[in-house]
Amino acid sequence: MNKSLIEFAYDFVSAQKSPVGFAKIWEYVKKEAELSDEEAAKKAGQFLTNMMLDGRFVTLGENEWDLRARQTFDKVHIDMNAVYSDVETSDDDEEEEQEEKIYNQAFEEPKADEDADKPSDESENSENSEENTVF
Repeated sequence: MNKSLIEFAYDFVSAQKSPVGFAKIWEYVKKEAELSDEEAAKKAGQFLTNMMLDGRFVTLGENEWDLRARQTFDKVHIDMNAVYSDVETSDDDEEEEQEEKIYNQAFEEPKADEDADKPSDESENSENSEENTVF
């Protein structure tokens, strides 16, 4: 009977009394499935993805894996509100304001130099425009 790689992993993790590192699981699976080094290198990423998607397994952090059935809800549950928070902290707001000021200064300084080059008397500009007017 041909077993899938994930079935080999399930058998191995089921036989363990405590969580197991991914490297140990993968070594067992490679041996049981008789994968060559080349085949193992090609299949390692897909195997890890399959473990993550298989509801029987759960990662406990630090690359440790166990069966979901052996873990309590509190230990394996991830509060998505903590991961995807819409509330910005005041530190973020202050940092953004400071970055915006620095960014805007680059555009404000050249304006001050340009104003210094322009004549300050508007009457000179109006006189010049009257001279250039053709009737």
